[in-house]
Amino acid sequence: MPITATELKTNLSKYLLLSETEDVFITKNGKIVSKLTNPFQDRVSLVNSLVGIIPDSLTLEESKEQRLKKI
Repeated sequence: MPITATELKTNLSKYLLLSETEDVFITKNGKIVSKLTNPFQDRVSLVNSLVGIIPDSLTLEESKEQRLKKI
C-alpha cells in the first residue's frame, strides 16, 4: 500500500498496525523512498509454506531417515 510521508506522519500508529499484515510503501514527491514492513513476516510465510509437506502417516523417525539419505 503506497502512502505519502505526510500521511505517515499524521497517522503513524495506524500504519504501524497495518504493517503487521502488509508492506506499506512511503512515497515522497511521487517516488517510493521507503518500506515499512513486519520483520517476522518472511518467517511466518516460510513456516506456513512448510505446513503439510510431511504426510501424517510418516513417523518422526522415518522423516529423519529420509532427511539423512538426502545428505
